[in-house]
Amino acid sequence: MAQEVISGKRAGKASSSLAIEDKLWQAADKLRGSLDAASYKHVVLGLIFLKYASETFERYRADLARRLSDPASPDYVEDEQWRGDLLDSRDEYASEGIFWVPEDALWSQLKDAAKTGGVGQNIDAAMTAIERENPALRGVLPKDFARLAIDQRRFGGLVDLIGSIGLGQQAMGEPDDTDLLGRVYEFFLGRFAAAEGKGGGEFFTPRSVVKLLVEMTEPLHGRVYDPCCGTGGMFVQAHRFIESHGGAHDEIAVYGQELNDTTWRLGQMNLALRHISADLGKRAADTFHTDLHPHLKADFILANPPFNISDWDGEQLRGDARWMYGTPPASNANYAWLQHIISKLSPRGVAGVVLANGSMSSRTSGEGNIRQSMIEADLVDCMVALPSQLFYNTGIPACLWFLTKKKTPDVRRPWRDRRGEVLFIDARNMPGEMTTRVHRELTDEEIARIADTYHAWRGETDAGQYANIPGFCYSAKLEEIEQHDWILTPGRYVGAEEAVKEDESNADKIKRLTKELRNAFAESDHLQAQVLAALERAGRVRRG
Repeated sequence: MAQEVISGKRAGKASSSLAIEDKLWQAADKLRGSLDAASYKHVVLGLIFLKYASETFERYRADLARRLSDPASPDYVEDEQWRGDLLDSRDEYASEGIFWVPEDALWSQLKDAAKTGGVGQNIDAAMTAIERENPALRGVLPKDFARLAIDQRRFGGLVDLIGSIGLGQQAMGEPDDTDLLGRVYEFFLGRFAAAEGKGGGEFFTPRSVVKLLVEMTEPLHGRVYDPCCGTGGMFVQAHRFIESHGGAHDEIAVYGQELNDTTWRLGQMNLALRHISADLGKRAADTFHTDLHPHLKADFILANPPFNISDWDGEQLRGDARWMYGTPPASNANYAWLQHIISKLSPRGVAGVVLANGSMSSRTSGEGNIRQSMIEADLVDCMVALPSQLFYNTGIPACLWFLTKKKTPDVRRPWRDRRGEVLFIDARNMPGEMTTRVHRELTDEEIARIADTYHAWRGETDAGQYANIPGFCYSAKLEEIEQHDWILTPGRYVGAEEAVKEDESNADKIKRLTKELRNAFAESDHLQAQVLAALERAGRVRRG
């Protein structure tokens, strides 16, 4: 359930890229009437992936040919036969994260063939050929274009339009064409999530929420896991975070699982676009009933489980070893997700989880007892209440749970000892930025304020001094939480925002306000006299 959307409010190069993205969205609209949103999503995203793979391959091949034949290049090879062998070496491309694309699967070939009919069959054949040449993609790419009930003329027009749009650096003003096509892909995921409503939003986590989770957990080294990974947005943002901090991608190992088969495929394609190596299992599967990573202990877990799901077959899992803090109710999987995630944490692991607000206070079916046991075990590190209208698929208010198994300092994390404490942050009043009439995104400044508060509270180096701020944040002892009946709603702890203190005394304020009121009355009398005089002059003119 993870992915991020491009908000469309960028400066400079962003305006040109948005035009490209909007043009591609218009291309998708060519299929309206022939397919519903859920179906043409896979058609368009599959075509974009195919276009990317072909264009990237051809560009790299041309550059490699130039370097091998240029005497001034350090890669120059004098022997012509050797040059040809290197140019056709799959390993040469794989080492650079480039997918090998056979000649009959190149976009230029497909575009020409689209004008003569048989578009779907040709695309299916191209997808099959690319999978055959690239083991990492086997069983991932969509190959049912020929069976789709699409008007061939419209389909050919869509292929033609996508083919006319360059997806390279020059086209979108980006230095990294891996990221730029990923951005186009994300843009589509977000637009489809909005178009499909609840069904589309189930695989999608808004950009600002993903970024906030990553900024707070700081996954720089170790194993990163998402038990309901959707299209892989948590992993994409984690890699961006590593890049922004000067780290290397190979310093984290990525693991995920997704229930929906088509979403699992979209995730594999999304990560492949960015050359992110991830183990999402060999197939889609139910995390609760078929754990594809049974022995994994992760250093960082990032998750946005579906809210309040009741059809997770919990009765079949009575007595499961994961329910260390109490058996979750069969009517709601919220505490099943939390306990599954806790079971996957390494001894020093940290998790950031998105859940419905009800998870912080519910007492039904034993949930209150489970929450109490988790708090008493000192697993809860921080709770964040989020603003409304952040999610495409639901209007249910949401919150963030941050869990950890280690609140004491060590050599790697020389932070302060936080045992017996929980940080509460109430961000409900953050205005964010309305990207549409009904959808809000947290701004980068708001994300930084929340994350910096958490880092300062943890005692991180150079994070500054933490202080409780009425109406925003409060560090509570477990004894205080017990007094609130183990409820974790931040509003119960942070209190009300303090009124701005004034230096002016009450007597001086009354004197000043009285003077201002008298001046206002005098000005009103003056204006009234001017209006009456103007009316009298107008009357005399008419009589004259």
